[in-house]
Amino acid sequence: MPSKSLFPTRVYSARLGGADWRHFNARLLHECLQTRHDDAAGRRWSKRNYPGGYTSYHSLCRMHTLSPTFARLERGLRRHVSTYASELELDLSGRELALTDCWINIMPQLVVHSLHLHPLSTISGTYYVRTPRGCPGLKFEDPRLDRYMAAPPRRADCRPENRTWHTIQAEAGRLVLFESWLRHEVPPNPVPAERVSVSFNYSWF
Repeated sequence: MPSKSLFPTRVYSARLGGADWRHFNARLLHECLQTRHDDAAGRRWSKRNYPGGYTSYHSLCRMHTLSPTFARLERGLRRHVSTYASELELDLSGRELALTDCWINIMPQLVVHSLHLHPLSTISGTYYVRTPRGCPGLKFEDPRLDRYMAAPPRRADCRPENRTWHTIQAEAGRLVLFESWLRHEVPPNPVPAERVSVSFNYSWF
């Protein structure tokens, strides 16, 4: 074909794996809820900065070093991160990607996670623990959006790679990986049930 795709933005989504993933998620959910109960500092920070929700990002941000259950999650993530890094053709000779941050997010009804990126990281991601029917997915922004000049809108039926926004639905037992510079958000949770996820960052320096 006369045209080619340049500078692609690749996002990875797959099931974590394991025959007992439902049992594992039940254990992970219990620990997420217990951590929220015990983490007074995290609840205070969340009250100021994450209204209505809870995140352990500014209090307990290395959960994989604190809990055998989260350490097991980290072991499950490694294979997927390695596969994704290979797809990106990252040159990691003499280095390795290390999990630097791992934290809990709990989003009750109407809680939103506004548009952001993850600075000083290489690959970021989310693993879904509990996803009530109708809860929001992870919404990605076209990184070229601020450079469009006199561009017509895209057709409603355009291919996913040509959209200016793309949402990957949240599904318990599934993980999503993306390069940390890619901006993303979680729209308001419309359902009266808590959406629970674990987010993480990998770095190579």
